[in-house]
Amino acid sequence: MSGVEVKVEGLSKSFGRANIWSDVSLTLPPGEVSVLLGPSGTGKSVFLKTLIGLLKPEKGSIVIHDTDLVRCNESRLYDIRKLFGVLFQDGALFGSMNLYDNIAFPLREHTKKSETEIRDIVAEKMDMVGLKGDESKLPGEISGGMRKRAGLARALVLDPEIILFDEPDSGLDPVRTAYLNQLIIDLNAQTDSTFLIVTHDINTAQTVPDNIGMLYRKHLAMFGPREVLLTSEDPVVSQFLNGRRQGPIGMSEEKDTAQAEREMAEIDELSGLPPIKPQIEATKGLPERKAVARRQQRVRDMLHTLPPAAQEAIRRSQQEVADAQPRETVVGAAPYGRPGGEAPTEVLPRVGAPNRFDQPR
Repeated sequence: MSGVEVKVEGLSKSFGRANIWSDVSLTLPPGEVSVLLGPSGTGKSVFLKTLIGLLKPEKGSIVIHDTDLVRCNESRLYDIRKLFGVLFQDGALFGSMNLYDNIAFPLREHTKKSETEIRDIVAEKMDMVGLKGDESKLPGEISGGMRKRAGLARALVLDPEIILFDEPDSGLDPVRTAYLNQLIIDLNAQTDSTFLIVTHDINTAQTVPDNIGMLYRKHLAMFGPREVLLTSEDPVVSQFLNGRRQGPIGMSEEKDTAQAEREMAEIDELSGLPPIKPQIEATKGLPERKAVARRQQRVRDMLHTLPPAAQEAIRRSQQEVADAQPRETVVGAAPYGRPGGEAPTEVLPRVGAPNRFDQPR
């Protein structure tokens, strides 16, 4: 399983006369974790449903594997949908089925695999999300966090190239959210699939994704690598990602212009950008996330176009990460620390120093 690029161009969606968003353009890089943010009611879940073809936009295109989902026929759309796995807000499990049958459902519905093959696949996916041994439990007998993980296991059984998460942290306490965030990173390391997460959780947005996008006032305010968004001086992006009251976003999404200007003046009195929180790393023993190197290269390529304060904050963040790395790393450890025979070893130099952004290009 590996990720695929999703290219969205000029997408617009309305319900009757109510415009949800217009002219949304972004590219989800293959194999990377992206997050879509925005105040409540900005159409983030609508975007997910449009992306998978459940809702049809009025304008624009969604291109996957050279196929435009907006204009293709139903047969081709059905095939493309098999590339997706979806984790819904509440897990969307069948209450009358135990976890095993819930997770096996897509395999029985969409494949001709034998029950023996299905059993092996379900066992593998349940082990990946930490539910081994809970096969016989019903959704009503488990916690909200377990239901989320069961829904995630079901989303994984067809080995999707794209996985969509609709507010996976909704209803979870901070501890369970932290565990779920680590699980998302670990799954990306193992599958290299393309992930898109809709969330309101600021800590998730700051520490999980490779890329961040934000919907605001019926448009996509910004989309790009995490370092760029986390150092952005755009008032909307900065206010949301830092969880501030001061800024253009109010209780009803927008604020009176005069009030917003007064609050922005308060912010202008503060100096410097807040530090960039480090991104969550995959659990020790799992494969290195390929997405990280790809994103860092894009940031290096565009660093000179960013404001000086953002450049300095990104350089400082990268140096802190480099300084925190061990000087030598042994390559070849078996996943989860399980014995895997004699693993080849290779000594690597300390990561970061030769690749700093301020190196001449």
